[in-house]
Amino acid sequence: MIKKFIDKLLGKSAGSAQGKSRFGKRQEVPAEVHKIDPALVDERAKNVVTTLQQAGYEAYVVGGAVRDLLLGLRPKDFDVATNATPEQVKSLFRRAFIIGRRFRIVHVVYGRGREHEVIEVSTFRAYMDNAAAEQVAGNERTSKGELASMKHAVDASGRVLRDNVWGPQEEDAARRDFTVNAMYYDPANQVVVDYHNGIKDAQKLTLRMIGDPVTRYREDPVRIIRAIRFSAKLAALGFKMEAKTAAPLIESSKLLADVPQSRMFDEMLKLLQTGHAIATIEQLRKLGLATGIYPLLDVVVERADQPFVKAALQDTDRRVGEGKPVAPSFLLACVLWADVRDGWAQRQEGRHGQRPQPPFPALQDAIDDVFNSRIGDVSGRGKLAADMREIWMMQPRFDKRTGSTPYSLVEQARFRAAFDFMRLRADVGEVGEAIAEWWQEFSTADDLRRQDLLEQVREEQKVRQRVRLRDPVAAPKPRSEQPARQKQQAEAESDDGDGPDVEADAVPPDGEAAAPRKRKRRRKPRPVGGGSGGGGGSEGGGSAAGE
Repeated sequence: MIKKFIDKLLGKSAGSAQGKSRFGKRQEVPAEVHKIDPALVDERAKNVVTTLQQAGYEAYVVGGAVRDLLLGLRPKDFDVATNATPEQVKSLFRRAFIIGRRFRIVHVVYGRGREHEVIEVSTFRAYMDNAAAEQVAGNERTSKGELASMKHAVDASGRVLRDNVWGPQEEDAARRDFTVNAMYYDPANQVVVDYHNGIKDAQKLTLRMIGDPVTRYREDPVRIIRAIRFSAKLAALGFKMEAKTAAPLIESSKLLADVPQSRMFDEMLKLLQTGHAIATIEQLRKLGLATGIYPLLDVVVERADQPFVKAALQDTDRRVGEGKPVAPSFLLACVLWADVRDGWAQRQEGRHGQRPQPPFPALQDAIDDVFNSRIGDVSGRGKLAADMREIWMMQPRFDKRTGSTPYSLVEQARFRAAFDFMRLRADVGEVGEAIAEWWQEFSTADDLRRQDLLEQVREEQKVRQRVRLRDPVAAPKPRSEQPARQKQQAEAESDDGDGPDVEADAVPPDGEAAAPRKRKRRRKPRPVGGGSGGGGGSEGGGSAAGE
């Protein structure tokens, strides 16, 4: 009893005797057991680990990179965990930057421009709970004013409030989400440090939450989204979510209502832009979470089977797989295009008692309505909205392929994104394939070829104009169906010497006379015996009188 009282005074939890089981048992697994190929480890990550170790700190490759190495895959990203503070890490590297507000990490940068590589270095974090909150002396160096008055590590619902506290490696492992992401690899001695049987779960292709899933989801509801993201990412490798980890997802999803909208928006983008968007949609439906996580994500899932949206999701996955950059503005512009297109048409036609609007103002108003109803006020909306607006506003301009418009359009900063958007529209039949091919060639051609392409468009327009002038106006029936006598009369009238008058009256772009309609107008004054005015008219009238 006295020991319990002393433990309570010192801030130790009643369950501290069980701390070993909560924090797991340290296992050091040698190379002959885990069989990681050292050649798969990025040299820059090795350099970061070696530099920290030579300075006297602990340092390991950590997280998903270790999981991928165990599976024989070459990781795309490498993270490093250490017991050095961010300031200590930064002092060891020439190009290192401390970032973050809620929890500070260090980006060690190698290379420049598009070829640069970032190794993310984080400091071991403590596993916080209410019992430990009073012991924290405040080694948080960021947002100190906000945290100073907090006496608890979690709120009434169990959500973590203080998560910026350094701690030992075993606690850092315990606060990670899944066993397969909580392993540490030392490339120097090729040992894997495993506290929660992550190696066994990786071998069994099992995604399992560390600790009690209900409690862990309550600590940070965003772990629900992370569970979906990792299950989608690892599904292609055969991973399945452990039943105990999956069971509380639907009930716990209610906790997401308390997460800031800006963070939810960012987490939604991670779901859709990590190269597994299609698999993510499948997992959401499979787990019963197709709706209710985030309103805009509900729209994505609802429209994922529509040809245009599906093509955009597949294109995003393809680009990520090829190592190409992707922009959230493009994907969201595709998802919400149906709303913009329908609102645009409604305003131009004046539906529901509205006054019809010109095309461009109608498009602008439709876009504003979509932003307000679908996206709302979220972090980063300014740039996101500007990029989406440009993509949408450029779509009508692709229809104009004359004059200086094509030249100015291809010089726009967002031309490539707008063109890719239009290209997808052509793929699903919303835009003519010929237009997409024309713009593709024009955007890459030299000046001489561009002139040829513009001339080609002018010739096409002349042909269309001739067809409009000749076809239904000249006769109520197609020429082939006219009686022979009418056909002969039409041919005789077309050769009666009135060509100059008609040419002066109206000339199509290619210089051919637009015969039948204009001749009918000129013949009206002939019974009176006078000319209709003008040089050509008086000539025609005189000829009739002489006859």
